[in-house]
Amino acid sequence: MTTVSATGIFSERAIRRARLGSGLVIFIFVLLHLSNHAIGLISVSAADKAAHLFLMIWRNPLGTTIFYSAVLIHIALVLRAIYVRRSLVMPKGEMAQIVLGLMIPLLLLDHVIGTRIAHEFYGYIDDYEAVVSMLWIRNPANGLRQGFAVVAVWIHGCIGIHFWLRYRPWYPDFAPLLLALAILVPVLSLLGFVEMGRTLADPSYQQAMTISAYKEGVNTRYISNPEVHRQVAMIRAGLYGAFSASLLIVVIARARRKLKERLDQVAVNYPGGEVIRVPRGFSVLEASRLGGLPHYAVCGGKGQCSTCRVQILGDYDSLPAPDKMEQTTLRRINAGPDVRLACQLRPNHNVAVAPLLVPATEAALPANSQETSPGREREIAVLFVDIRHFTTLTETRLPFDVVFLLNRYFAIIGKAVEQAGGRLDKFIGDGAMALFGLNTAPEEACRQALHAAAAIVAEIEKLAAELADELALPLRIAIGIHTGPAVVGTMGYGRVRSMTAIGDTVNVASRLETAAKEFEAAIVISEPVANLSGADLAGIESREISVRGRALPLKVYVIPREKAAEPLEGKD
Repeated sequence: MTTVSATGIFSERAIRRARLGSGLVIFIFVLLHLSNHAIGLISVSAADKAAHLFLMIWRNPLGTTIFYSAVLIHIALVLRAIYVRRSLVMPKGEMAQIVLGLMIPLLLLDHVIGTRIAHEFYGYIDDYEAVVSMLWIRNPANGLRQGFAVVAVWIHGCIGIHFWLRYRPWYPDFAPLLLALAILVPVLSLLGFVEMGRTLADPSYQQAMTISAYKEGVNTRYISNPEVHRQVAMIRAGLYGAFSASLLIVVIARARRKLKERLDQVAVNYPGGEVIRVPRGFSVLEASRLGGLPHYAVCGGKGQCSTCRVQILGDYDSLPAPDKMEQTTLRRINAGPDVRLACQLRPNHNVAVAPLLVPATEAALPANSQETSPGREREIAVLFVDIRHFTTLTETRLPFDVVFLLNRYFAIIGKAVEQAGGRLDKFIGDGAMALFGLNTAPEEACRQALHAAAAIVAEIEKLAAELADELALPLRIAIGIHTGPAVVGTMGYGRVRSMTAIGDTVNVASRLETAAKEFEAAIVISEPVANLSGADLAGIESREISVRGRALPLKVYVIPREKAAEPLEGKD
């Protein structure tokens, strides 16, 4: 297992898509089914009427084929994934999804046999009156079991949906709504089941029950017929046996592979002196997890992010070449030839690596954990603000007076940034950094940054007038604003961690704040900020400045103090 061909990569991608697609089909089925249960809060008859639409979708040749194919494909691919996974040490979310997934067939097989199979082969009437009566009145223990099954299926599906969507740019905006739906659907479904059960158990309802004699007769024959019971028992044994045998085969195959691999191991060496020996074919990420070493893997080890990347310390040419998926990710981050993705690199000999996003092991970071936000690229606007001539302003003031001035100044910045919709990132001495666009489009982020800058200038003017008699120099500030891509994530050490941004965009914004001081201006904004915000810059001076690390000069707009206190109106 040293190299993977392009065909293999295509197959692996196709397998992942098949697993996702089959899972989505099942999730839609479950969503509609639970929603139908929730209608039972209205009445049993209302739930039965809604069930007709549900059955039109799924109980026809096409719907049946799609659904059962999705179930078989999903179960088969889950078992394959358990076999292919070289280590069962994994984050808690992934473990919960796998455990719940294995519990679902055991919880639901009896329900499927007692409804769908009984209906198709034995004419059992499986409307809500019949099924809820069976689960609530005749066999409440089985009803409780189905309640657990509803929760297990729904949580398993929601975890899968979360893993699929969590790093989409729009997902954070919709996450609260999706969480509310994720809670409401199973709760309303179970409440609908309970309400229907209480209704059917009411003696007055039983007396007025409109179940036809035919339906009663059919279901009674199904329940009391020994031959039917024997056939159903055989089907039940076959389905449970097939699933148990499949799972047992996977376990035996893993055990057999593990025994074989003990004779063929490679050592993975880490900068801290740790040496982890793993069977040949394990990835570096799996080695880190087996050894209990912290290692980022935001995408879950699927090669779709670069957070697990490592630098090869030594000979990297003799390692297996990166596959197509890994090459795509490495090219996107402009990685050097000695940088590889830990989740995709399966060394064929002893290797020394240095995780690039986890430079040292920290006691505060549990092994195998994932940070809240290890970092991903976003289009944001960055604002830097600083007090001009701060040392001169404060050199004759008492320390408590300096603290008072800074707190007034910081309060102005914080209020202006928050009211504009931004996030105050940090204070640096007498300067501050703010981020805009963490949850908005770049255009809106630029407009928010300009409004925040205008509010800061206006409030600082008021503070300067208030303290004019106490300060040796007029209180003036300099602001720089730039927009572009930046890596936003949780950074720091130990308990001192916070979400911040790094990258060229941040550096340029800082340089523009310095340029504002050089030009004796209140605000300097870059051309991209001006274009995205749609600001009216008629009469505003433009210049070109050089920025370290950039080959070409950057066009900026220099806004003097006289015009900085008013928000720049958009062109339209």
